[in-house]
This record gives sequence, structure tokens and C-alpha cells, in this order.
Amino acid sequence: MAENKTKPTTVSAARFIASVADARQRRDCRALAALMRDVTGTPARMWGASIVGFDQYHYRYDSGREGDAPLTGFAPRARGLVLYLGPGLDEAALLDRLGRHKVGKGCLYLATLDDVDRSVLRRLVTASVSAMRRRYPRARARA
Repeated sequence: MAENKTKPTTVSAARFIASVADARQRRDCRALAALMRDVTGTPARMWGASIVGFDQYHYRYDSGREGDAPLTGFAPRARGLVLYLGPGLDEAALLDRLGRHKVGKGCLYLATLDDVDRSVLRRLVTASVSAMRRRYPRARARA
């Protein structure tokens, strides 16, 4: 069975964010890091080369595949920001009020935080983290 390629690293999340070339995207990354740290109560940690993750959980599929993943997180990409929200994306009423965005499987795509209502975004992140902690009750911060 293939090993999960996205693992926690020792790279500083703050240093990674500071290295984001575009000033607006760097500002948005700092704002997302503060929001997700506040919601999860855990510090940012790099997962792989470009995912800023918060908290973590252990999953095990019926197929036998298992691994660890961040409870929530984000990644700056060339076309904007990707937020990993999983079950938070089930909140259709909130998504309708969010502002300009796209949704993929488990991902919320934003061009910039200026395009969205940040209070609605906070509620989406909170809903996702709450749902994940119910689904994976042993999810907790790990140093």
C-alpha cells in the first residue's frame, strides 16, 4: 500500500508564510493562520512542502489504508488559496453567504480573503473543526 506523502515537517510555518512571494497572498495567509489557530487552539505546522495545517487526526479506511492528516489547514497556490475544510463544506447556508468562492471535494478555493465575508468564513472553519473532532474524537494537537 502506498505511503501518505503529506506528513508533518519541521519547517517553520511562519517562515513558510513569510516566503510567500505575493504580498496580498502573504497577508491572507497570515490572517488564515490566525483564524485557524484561534478556532483549533493549536499552532500552525507544515504538512509537506506547502500545506499549513492545524491539529491532526488519524484516519483508517475500510481498505486498510491509514495515516495522519491535519484537522484543517490551507495552502497558497498560484491562483489563490485552498482551504481544507471537509465537513464544513456541507454548510450550504453559510456558503451561500460567503462571497466569491469555488468548492471541490473537501476544499474551498478563494482568490483572496477580500472576496469573502470573514465572519462567515470563521463559522465555516469552526463548523468543519467541530465536525472533524466529533468524527475523530481522539484528534488533538501533537507536537
